[in-house]
Amino acid sequence: MTARYLIFEDGSIFAGEGFGSPAVTFGEVVFNTSMTGYQEIITNQVYNNQIVVFTQPNIGSYGIQRNIYESIVPTIKGIIVRSLADAGTNDNGRQLTLDKYLQQMNIPGITNIDTRAVVHKLREAGKPLKGSIVPVPDDHAFDQLHATVLTNQQVAQVSTPKPYPNPGIGLSVVVIDFGLKNGILRELSRRKCNITVLPYTATAEEILRLDPDGVVLSSGPGNPNNVRKSVLGMIRTVQTKVPMFAIGLGHELFGIANGANVQQIPVEHHGMNHPIHEIITDHIVYATQAEGYLINRNSVDRSQLFITYVDMLDNSVQGLRHRRYPAFSVQFFPDGAPGPDETDGLFDEFVDTMNRRRDRH
Repeated sequence: MTARYLIFEDGSIFAGEGFGSPAVTFGEVVFNTSMTGYQEIITNQVYNNQIVVFTQPNIGSYGIQRNIYESIVPTIKGIIVRSLADAGTNDNGRQLTLDKYLQQMNIPGITNIDTRAVVHKLREAGKPLKGSIVPVPDDHAFDQLHATVLTNQQVAQVSTPKPYPNPGIGLSVVVIDFGLKNGILRELSRRKCNITVLPYTATAEEILRLDPDGVVLSSGPGNPNNVRKSVLGMIRTVQTKVPMFAIGLGHELFGIANGANVQQIPVEHHGMNHPIHEIITDHIVYATQAEGYLINRNSVDRSQLFITYVDMLDNSVQGLRHRRYPAFSVQFFPDGAPGPDETDGLFDEFVDTMNRRRDRH
């Protein structure tokens, strides 16, 4: 391994050894506290334009598996790990290490780095910091970092450009792709749904022309306030026609479309086993989070929406439901992938809602 460095826009330098791609990369640096699931994290489009620091000290111990990708072409900018395990046998007996996979995907990584110090820096900063992975931390590297402007149009980068089907034999579901993770498709497929994935630019007319039984607004990256405003009009129209289930970024857009405001949080939440309070049952569930923005609780219009889930740690809004329409949303990932799957019953609730509506019609 050759020397590689993580540098920050404030001049900080962290030394380590490179693996994966030798490319120079730039991105927002965030940390993820998950104990497992590095492949799902790396391939989740929510990490578009971000460099992820893993707090779990040993990463790569089970290589790359062929059946747990959250997207086929990841857009993460890089990964930082304390210790890299050079291991990998998938369930077909083939060898594919994390190092080789990142080489194939042109994603750089750094190992043998003090990840605790990096995480402490990020927590103290109270916001994601722009960083770069470079071979030499010289003035030129810092000049490039300072000159780099990260796009705020992440959804446009990761959404599918054209519709495509994920055929099934049951209820017809349209999924709007804001940075879709495959776990959503897996859960709907397990319930035999006939799925059509549409770009985030799809209009209400284009969606309703397919005569869906329901619509899912997927998770995705970035600031929801930077998504084109026509999406909010689409949500307002479609929620009045068919059941709607919104997840992650989709949840934030659902909230904005119904009068709520979204705020950036000081330190992004990325990890699994976050305790979530389900208000109606008074139960505690555990879920996977990947969030940099949250619905402002005080901005929720109680005549339109009511809050269904809150985070036990910071009391933030984690779920909403519309008072008049069969539409609901959650901030966390009900499909897990990685993480606990005890909230995947929300997909059953969505299917039940669609069935009840179809029976009435």
